[in-house]
Amino acid sequence: MQKFFAIGNLTRDPDLSQTNSGVSICRFTIAVNRPYADGNGERQTDFFNCTAWRGLAETIAKYCHKGDKIAVCGDVQLRNYEDNKGIRQTTVDVIVQDAEFLTSPKRESESTAQGSAQQRQSLPKRGQLSLLDDDTPF
Repeated sequence: MQKFFAIGNLTRDPDLSQTNSGVSICRFTIAVNRPYADGNGERQTDFFNCTAWRGLAETIAKYCHKGDKIAVCGDVQLRNYEDNKGIRQTTVDVIVQDAEFLTSPKRESESTAQGSAQQRQSLPKRGQLSLLDDDTPF
Protein backbone atom coordinates (compact mmCIF):
# COMPACT_ATOMS: atom_id res chain seq x y z
CA MET A 1 0.00 0.00 0.00
CA GLN A 2 1.24 3.49 -0.77
CA LYS A 3 0.00 6.83 0.52
CA PHE A 4 1.44 10.28 -0.08
CA PHE A 5 0.94 13.13 2.39
CA ALA A 6 2.51 16.59 2.12
CA ILE A 7 1.99 20.17 3.22
CA GLY A 8 3.24 22.84 0.86
CA ASN A 9 2.52 26.06 -0.96
CA LEU A 10 1.01 26.36 -4.43
CA THR A 11 3.60 27.54 -6.94
CA ARG A 12 0.91 28.97 -9.26
CA ASP A 13 -2.87 29.20 -9.48
CA PRO A 14 -4.50 25.78 -10.03
CA ASP A 15 -5.39 24.94 -13.63
CA LEU A 16 -8.97 23.64 -13.97
CA SER A 17 -10.16 21.95 -17.16
CA GLN A 18 -12.56 19.23 -18.27
CA THR A 19 -11.95 15.96 -20.06
CA ASN A 20 -13.77 15.25 -23.34
CA SER A 21 -16.48 13.53 -21.29
CA GLY A 22 -16.94 16.59 -19.04
CA VAL A 23 -15.09 15.38 -15.92
CA SER A 24 -13.33 18.19 -14.04
CA ILE A 25 -9.58 17.91 -13.58
CA CYS A 26 -7.36 20.33 -11.67
CA ARG A 27 -3.57 20.37 -11.96
CA PHE A 28 -1.30 22.27 -9.61
CA THR A 29 2.19 22.10 -8.13
CA ILE A 30 3.14 22.42 -4.47
CA ALA A 31 6.52 23.38 -3.08
CA VAL A 32 7.46 21.45 0.07
CA ASN A 33 10.39 22.53 2.23
CA ARG A 34 12.54 19.76 3.61
CA PRO A 35 12.74 19.76 7.43
CA TYR A 36 16.55 19.89 7.47
CA ALA A 37 19.33 21.96 5.94
CA ASP A 38 22.04 20.70 3.60
CA GLY A 39 25.79 20.87 4.30
CA ASN A 40 25.82 24.60 3.43
CA GLY A 41 23.01 25.35 5.89
CA GLU A 42 20.44 25.90 3.15
CA ARG A 43 17.03 24.27 3.18
CA GLN A 44 16.03 22.39 0.06
CA THR A 45 12.58 22.46 -1.55
CA ASP A 46 10.84 19.66 -3.44
CA PHE A 47 8.16 20.31 -6.05
CA PHE A 48 5.27 17.89 -6.53
CA ASN A 49 2.86 17.87 -9.47
CA CYS A 50 -0.66 17.18 -8.21
CA THR A 51 -3.88 16.21 -9.97
CA ALA A 52 -7.37 16.31 -8.45
CA TRP A 53 -10.57 15.08 -10.09
CA ARG A 54 -14.29 15.93 -10.11
CA GLY A 55 -15.70 17.92 -7.17
CA LEU A 56 -12.38 18.13 -5.35
CA ALA A 57 -10.82 19.60 -8.52
CA GLU A 58 -13.49 22.30 -8.69
CA THR A 59 -13.16 23.16 -4.99
CA ILE A 60 -9.38 23.49 -5.16
CA ALA A 61 -9.59 25.65 -8.28
CA LYS A 62 -12.22 27.89 -6.67
CA TYR A 63 -10.58 28.49 -3.29
CA CYS A 64 -6.82 28.06 -3.77
CA HIS A 65 -4.38 30.52 -5.28
CA LYS A 66 -0.66 30.88 -5.83
CA GLY A 67 1.18 30.94 -2.49
CA ASP A 68 -1.63 29.35 -0.47
CA LYS A 69 -0.66 26.57 1.94
CA ILE A 70 -2.42 23.26 1.33
CA ALA A 71 -2.23 19.73 2.74
CA VAL A 72 -2.73 16.95 0.20
CA CYS A 73 -3.17 13.22 0.62
CA GLY A 74 -3.24 10.77 -2.24
CA ASP A 75 -1.47 8.16 -4.30
CA VAL A 76 1.76 8.47 -6.24
CA GLN A 77 1.64 7.64 -9.93
CA LEU A 78 4.78 7.15 -12.04
CA ARG A 79 4.55 7.87 -15.75
CA ASN A 80 7.16 7.01 -18.37
CA TYR A 81 7.35 8.76 -21.72
CA GLU A 82 9.77 9.72 -24.45
CA ASP A 83 10.56 13.41 -24.83
CA ASN A 84 10.91 15.15 -28.20
CA LYS A 85 14.61 14.13 -28.31
CA GLY A 86 13.71 10.45 -27.90
CA ILE A 87 15.03 10.25 -24.33
CA ARG A 88 13.00 8.19 -21.88
CA GLN A 89 11.69 10.32 -19.00
CA THR A 90 9.88 9.46 -15.78
CA THR A 91 7.57 11.83 -13.97
CA VAL A 92 5.93 11.51 -10.57
CA ASP A 93 2.37 12.76 -10.10
CA VAL A 94 0.30 12.87 -6.93
CA ILE A 95 -3.32 11.87 -7.51
CA VAL A 96 -5.01 13.89 -4.77
CA GLN A 97 -7.79 12.12 -2.90
CA ASP A 98 -8.13 14.59 -0.03
CA ALA A 99 -7.01 18.15 0.60
CA GLU A 100 -7.19 20.66 3.43
CA PHE A 101 -6.75 24.37 2.90
CA LEU A 102 -4.37 25.79 5.49
CA THR A 103 -4.34 29.44 4.42
CA SER A 104 -6.99 31.55 6.14
CA PRO A 105 -9.35 33.44 3.86
CA LYS A 106 -8.17 37.03 3.41
CA ARG A 107 -10.36 39.93 4.39
CA GLU A 108 -11.60 42.11 1.56
CA SER A 109 -9.29 44.99 2.54
CA GLU A 110 -6.27 42.65 2.50
CA SER A 111 -7.06 41.12 -0.87
CA THR A 112 -4.92 42.24 -3.76
CA ALA A 113 -6.33 40.05 -6.51
CA GLN A 114 -9.55 41.26 -8.14
CA GLY A 115 -12.44 38.96 -7.27
CA SER A 116 -10.37 37.01 -4.76
CA ALA A 117 -12.26 38.37 -1.76
CA GLN A 118 -15.61 37.45 -3.27
CA GLN A 119 -14.48 33.88 -3.90
CA ARG A 120 -13.10 33.50 -0.40
CA GLN A 121 -16.15 34.95 1.43
CA SER A 122 -18.12 31.74 0.93
CA LEU A 123 -15.30 29.58 2.33
CA PRO A 124 -16.12 28.50 5.91
CA LYS A 125 -13.79 29.71 8.62
CA ARG A 126 -11.43 27.12 10.06
CA GLY A 127 -13.08 25.19 12.88
CA GLN A 128 -16.55 26.60 12.14
CA LEU A 129 -19.41 24.13 12.67
CA SER A 130 -22.73 24.33 10.92
CA LEU A 131 -25.30 22.59 13.13
CA LEU A 132 -29.07 22.59 12.94
CA ASP A 133 -30.99 23.56 16.10
CA ASP A 134 -31.85 19.97 16.98
CA ASP A 135 -28.41 18.53 16.14
CA THR A 136 -25.87 17.83 18.83
CA PRO A 137 -22.16 17.61 18.02
CA PHE A 138 -21.62 14.50 20.21
